[in-house]
Amino acid sequence: MNLNDKIYVAGHKGMVGSAIIRQLQSQRFTNLITQTHQELDLTNQAQVEAFFEKEKPHYVIIAAAKVGGIWANNTYPADFIYQNMMIEANVVHAAYQYEVKRLLFLGSSCIYPKIATQPMAENALLSGKLEPTNEPYAIAKIAGIKLCESYNRQHGTDFRSVMPSNLYGINDNFHPENSHVIPGLIQRFHKAKIENKAEVVVWGTGKIKREFLYVDDMAAASLFILALNQSTYQANTQPTLSHINVGTGKDIAIGEASTLIAKIVGFQGKITYDTTKPDGPPRKLVDVSRLARMGWKYSIELEEGLKKTYQWYKQNA
Repeated sequence: MNLNDKIYVAGHKGMVGSAIIRQLQSQRFTNLITQTHQELDLTNQAQVEAFFEKEKPHYVIIAAAKVGGIWANNTYPADFIYQNMMIEANVVHAAYQYEVKRLLFLGSSCIYPKIATQPMAENALLSGKLEPTNEPYAIAKIAGIKLCESYNRQHGTDFRSVMPSNLYGINDNFHPENSHVIPGLIQRFHKAKIENKAEVVVWGTGKIKREFLYVDDMAAASLFILALNQSTYQANTQPTLSHINVGTGKDIAIGEASTLIAKIVGFQGKITYDTTKPDGPPRKLVDVSRLARMGWKYSIELEEGLKKTYQWYKQNA
């Protein structure tokens, strides 16, 4: 990749997209293309094709997506499947039409079955039933992987997919209902501290385990994979040629994560658990051995990442 190559980052305002922009800038890439949702509706095929015809980017990173936690996925399932499938279908097809050199699609570890051998290797895809609470979103992300794989098979394109574990970090969504677990807990504990509440209620049992990856590490891994030459990438993705997991290879119980966040925020009250609320899958740990063999490893530990995230939240959210 040359520093003046034209790189389009779809979803540059979001948590992952903004981290990728920061990473590209730190590596001195100078020709970055971005569009807000108001400027370009990625669910509109005509708008997407007109944009690609005008800009003709060399590289494309699809970080745009509709995302949310359990509550949001349960409440807006049609939005999650429709918007995500339209975004990826329009961008992938336009990238093929206008001969993009390389594309990177960002997925999610929810693509794997609810009950899967842990850690979850890439070949666990489509090996069992999905978690019902986020099945529409997961199906959309699986479709994105298969879009890239199918265009590669039929048209010889170089479209790649990465599947991160649960992401968190600066620019996250801290909405009290629509957020993922880490920003949701930070927001809840911070509010409880400010309001001098004696108790914070956490959804579920607190016993399920999740793997958390700081968003800047995800951005670094994404550019690492995007920059690999095609022969190296294919040699490390045989025989599936589908996707690569990105994570830390370590997980933590939600109860332990809650205690850690409470300490970082400075909340000294009681933590209780609402066991009437859904837990989701008992464990979600991705197998990162393939990426490790390729030469990449995360650098930001959970406590450090949580401190960075909380500092940003206090200053910006």
